Amino acid sequence: LSPSSRCRPRLGSQGKGLFATRSIRKGDTVFVERPVVASQFLWNALYNYRACDHCLRALETAEENARRLLGRSSQVLPHPEQCSIRKDLHQQCPQCQVTYCSAACRQSAWEQYHQVLCLGPSREDPMHPLNKLQEAWRNMHYPPETSSIMLMARMVATVKQAKDKDWWIKVFSQFCNKTANEEEEIVHKLLGDKFKGQLELLRLLFTEALYDEHLSRWFTPEGFQSLFALVGTNGQGIGTSSLSQWVHACDALDLPMAQREQLDAFIDQLYKDIEKESGEFLNCEGSGLYVLQSCCNHSCIPNAETSFPDNNFLLHLTALEDIEAGEEICISYLDCCQRDRSRHSRHKILRENYLFTCSCPKCLAQADDPDVTSDEEEEGEGETDDAELEDEMTDV
Repeated sequence: LSPSSRCRPRLGSQGKGLFATRSIRKGDTVFVERPVVASQFLWNALYNYRACDHCLRALETAEENARRLLGRSSQVLPHPEQCSIRKDLHQQCPQCQVTYCSAACRQSAWEQYHQVLCLGPSREDPMHPLNKLQEAWRNMHYPPETSSIMLMARMVATVKQAKDKDWWIKVFSQFCNKTANEEEEIVHKLLGDKFKGQLELLRLLFTEALYDEHLSRWFTPEGFQSLFALVGTNGQGIGTSSLSQWVHACDALDLPMAQREQLDAFIDQLYKDIEKESGEFLNCEGSGLYVLQSCCNHSCIPNAETSFPDNNFLLHLTALEDIEAGEEICISYLDCCQRDRSRHSRHKILRENYLFTCSCPKCLAQADDPDVTSDEEEEGEGETDDAELEDEMTDV
């Protein structure tokens, strides 16, 4: 947390909120936050979106990234010196060979959770309890992904490895809790119509792989549902991309006008070609739990937004407008297109995915609008899915 940008969570009648303790100017970084735990999505990793197993930093060079997304092994990028990936720093776990972007990440993972989760020579063994758990999850939760069972596994492993287990349990208990009915809705949303049977299968596999007496409640049907709902409600999407980093670096180059126009045209065409080949799946994606960010409430006219400009799991919260001392800092759980839809449509998305009715200034001002969806929005209704909700949250 930046010492010049002090914000604090505050409990009130409507739960947690984040409030500025000083004036913040538009464009200022409100804070930078590390997650208490994070994990790459399982399908994302399976499809060779190579990321640091700890901080999710993209491991491919920008050119390798472009070649994979294009399906074109001969693609060459200009200004290769603008790629920030340092392969000489990459390290692997000597036991299970998962890859890290640095010795520091390998050590951090080992000290926090990896001793429990390291598969060693069993990494390719389909019968290992952790591999069975991950395979079951992939078979239940197809792309576009919005969560990962391994985020919960890392929570358990963190507590199992910790000297002060109660401290970590207290950290995880800070995240928003829901009633049993709300939890069931969240799990249902994540797992679909067969969620009860799926949830019980996951719980049994989770127990086989990770059971710990100190955390026995997390392995009961009620406790596992609560753990699932905690991650479903508070998990923040993370997106990293070495290609995106290269583009940002190229944008900052001081070039003659003709060269600038040529480079911009090249980048525009590159992204068009990538979209044809890979669609919207551009980033290494995962999710994490952030104590401060989880305190940020939603607004349809947010005054701050999250991003991951460091190409890793460090979350930057940036002011979209001037924020005065004492004012609540709000982000949007909806993407730009969804925020432009009617109040009725916005409320429908928020109720289905986050279980609340928004009462931000924009929604209050539109309170007298008819509760109907326009024909144009009805046509797009089927396109409102978790992928769109993630787009806003994984901006790099």
